[in-house]
Amino acid sequence: MPESVRWTCPTCKVIVTTPFCARCGEEPLAPRDLTLRGLAEKLLHALTSIDARAARSAWCLLRHPGELTLAWTGGVRKPYVAPFQLFLIANVIFFALQWLTGENVFSSSLDSHLHHQDWSELAQSLLARRLETTHTRLEQYAPVFDRAVVLNAKSLIVLMTIPFALLLPLVFFRERRPFMAHVVFSLHLYTFLLLLFCVALLAAKFSALLGFGGLEAPLVDDVLSVANLAACALYLYVAIGPVYGAAGAMRAVQAIVLALSVAAIVLGYRFVLLLITLYAT
Repeated sequence: MPESVRWTCPTCKVIVTTPFCARCGEEPLAPRDLTLRGLAEKLLHALTSIDARAARSAWCLLRHPGELTLAWTGGVRKPYVAPFQLFLIANVIFFALQWLTGENVFSSSLDSHLHHQDWSELAQSLLARRLETTHTRLEQYAPVFDRAVVLNAKSLIVLMTIPFALLLPLVFFRERRPFMAHVVFSLHLYTFLLLLFCVALLAAKFSALLGFGGLEAPLVDDVLSVANLAACALYLYVAIGPVYGAAGAMRAVQAIVLALSVAAIVLGYRFVLLLITLYAT
């Protein structure tokens, strides 16, 4: 819009000579904006803008670990999707793929908790008490648990980012960073992990089709777990360099410590899901 064109901002009620109001960001209403074609153009622009920013954010996250966190905390935000929004997008993709493949990473079935987890003996004891208290048979309760744990895994997955964000100031205690910077880094890391788990789901499904079994097979689960842990450690090693200034041998130690902490948090989250679902159903 030429600067000579003057218009009145409908929100601020001030005379404006620029394409957008400097106070609130309003733009002048054009006649076509109230037509069906104009509304369709606005909708298309909004959707493609989000898609473009999401793709740009994901590419930066995967191609240049740590750079997206630096950009966001440094105030470069327009080209990228917000950390929590990007995490939610990855969450939707992950659980959609989990449903399509039939493989489970977080929402383990009751049978898996009872027979294939490190805490299976404790799970059997807790379940026995729960069934006795509720006067319910295992055959009746198992389908209820399996449905509920899927919903809980989707809605509570962001909880994993909290303990990791609390750990970062302890690992990098010499770096004076606002706590929200650690939260952003944690959200970006777990976004990467969700995308990494998507690859693991596809690998597990492919393994099942070849006859080796899916994630329920101990060998497949162990191989993919080690691969995921190694990928997480490598990602952290690259990311903590630009974000926290980590260098030298200490950088490798910090990356390993953080990667092991991520693994512990993931296992802890699966156990917490067992407890929450067990006593909420």
